Amino acid sequence: MNLRDAVSGAIAAPAAFRLLIVSNLFADPFNPSRGTYNQEQFGRLAKAMDLTVLVPVSWLAVLRHPLAYRRLKREAVARWPCADYVVYWYLPGIGRRLHAASLFLSLLLQRFPTLFLRHWDCVLGSWGYPDAVAACALAALRRTPFVAKVHGTDINGFTREPARRAQIRWALNRARHVVAVSAALRARLTEIGVDPARTSVLYNGVDMRRFLPLPQRESKLALGYTAETRLLLFIGNVQRSKGCANLLEAFARLASRLPALRLVYVGPGPQVAELTARAGALGLAERVDFAGRKAHDELAPWFCAADLFCLPSHSEGVPNVILEAMACGTPVVATDVGGVAEVLPDHAGLLVPPQDVPALAAALFIALGRSWDRARLIEHAAGFQWEANVARLDHLLRQAAHDTAADAAATAARKVAKRAAPKR
Repeated sequence: MNLRDAVSGAIAAPAAFRLLIVSNLFADPFNPSRGTYNQEQFGRLAKAMDLTVLVPVSWLAVLRHPLAYRRLKREAVARWPCADYVVYWYLPGIGRRLHAASLFLSLLLQRFPTLFLRHWDCVLGSWGYPDAVAACALAALRRTPFVAKVHGTDINGFTREPARRAQIRWALNRARHVVAVSAALRARLTEIGVDPARTSVLYNGVDMRRFLPLPQRESKLALGYTAETRLLLFIGNVQRSKGCANLLEAFARLASRLPALRLVYVGPGPQVAELTARAGALGLAERVDFAGRKAHDELAPWFCAADLFCLPSHSEGVPNVILEAMACGTPVVATDVGGVAEVLPDHAGLLVPPQDVPALAAALFIALGRSWDRARLIEHAAGFQWEANVARLDHLLRQAAHDTAADAAATAARKVAKRAAPKR
């Protein structure tokens, strides 16, 4: 804590708990649907405290579209008044081990008043690298308690590289608390040397008021399909790491046996053109649809229209789309990666190894032929509601601030006692 904060804190406590968040996983000017789970969580958290989300935006994206950035930034801030978009300067392609230092300097140079002339009770870094590392350094510089939240690839992927693993371990072992979105991720933290005493599991949530069961027939008709069409659905970024190509190849193995089945990809991504060409080469162009980006509020009808939802990712944390599918009563086939098995029981879907096309095709065929208890799926999803999630995170943040203050008071008391002790 700097002198200004110490003086103001001594005069009067802040009117509300004040939280500073650093996270790239949030709506940004170029991708308003980015990090929808953080949007849901932070939006609810903002009702209980005064928070600001510092969102790094790549300088390359800003340079490519400078005029659009200004307009889209205004629109993003209008939607999210708590967001503050900061241009993130870094070396592209190379220098990944320097990204945390680059983010730290980008924030420090562009938002010094926000960081050091305002009182913050806690700093939260949401994403292991570079966000949590940079946030930890900022919190240490201003002597504010730090909490980290990790999601999946930020730990499972980035810790394979020694330099980034060392930085992540350094930051997380200096956090008052580390929130992992699955037990598998928490176990991985222990493997890389993070003190398990400071970590806990907090599964993401689902909005049961937004994702609720709708009549399947009417949902299909509303989306332009016939009532007889069977829909195999993917929602997410259409990219290699999500297993989108594996899904298309698995669908090709089923196409002749299930002539009423269509595959639908909902979402943008770098593989759309490649998969469109591949579907044409397989003679399936008329049975594979690319619906493009949809707002989060528009997804429920797609889940409800689907006969089966599939997420064949190569790696994951605990993906919200699985919770959202179950909340709509839709069964799931997914790869057994990250914490997926922790939230997808046998009565809600099937698990297969990642990147195993024959196993994926077999599981899809079995799931499409099975009668699922959709009411039971919905009941299971109801155990992951956002209200409980946010209440738990709120408690952890306030506890971190309380414990830091208590430690500071104890240290001060020891110093006073030491000075007051008679000299021998």
